[in-house]
Amino acid sequence: MISETVTVPAHGVALAGDLTAPGGEIPAVVLFAHGSGSSRHSPRNRAVAGKLGEAGLGTLLLDLLSEREERDDARTARHRFDIGLLARRLVDAIDWLELRHGTEGLPVGLFGASTGAAAALVAAAQRPRRVYAVVSRGGRPDLAGDVLPRVRSPVLLIVGGADETVLELNEEAAERLSVPYRIHVVPGATHLFPEPGALEEVAAAAGDWFRERLVRMR
Repeated sequence: MISETVTVPAHGVALAGDLTAPGGEIPAVVLFAHGSGSSRHSPRNRAVAGKLGEAGLGTLLLDLLSEREERDDARTARHRFDIGLLARRLVDAIDWLELRHGTEGLPVGLFGASTGAAAALVAAAQRPRRVYAVVSRGGRPDLAGDVLPRVRSPVLLIVGGADETVLELNEEAAERLSVPYRIHVVPGATHLFPEPGALEEVAAAAGDWFRERLVRMR
């Protein structure tokens, strides 16, 4: 695996990211959108990214807030639910990947957790020719609101079976999608999937979804 720390420019701020790829040419890149109060260091997202890397996909784990914004958000929580801001940052990252040597022209997948899932769906709607698949882990797709019918990428919604409120929100949001989707329920899992084997199931389901929809686009 080849990993490097990168800086993604995003409308006046610099976002830190970790770009990882297996050796040799990669067929696609999965961009991660972390949840509220988290960062690119999320152990859950890193675990999933590691499995995707083993499957031959490139991954970009990105801080969606600048260091200053993160400090402000830690005090006020004012940015973590700003879906419009987070989605704009993802769009900036998608455009950056398009221009960067080694990732230009590659299909992009988006993996969003919690509020990051809503931001991923909004970004997918804004870049329909670049984003070929979206996966949500314990996400809040309902926060994408009126954008949901405009999403053009197939969507996988992964939810814990014991995360009943979030499961209901995912089911309601899915009804507003006009693209192929699937709700994958991990039996007995709670919101952060800490149960034995739960996160492994998340990674396996996400890997299957991305490989089928990203790799074949090459």
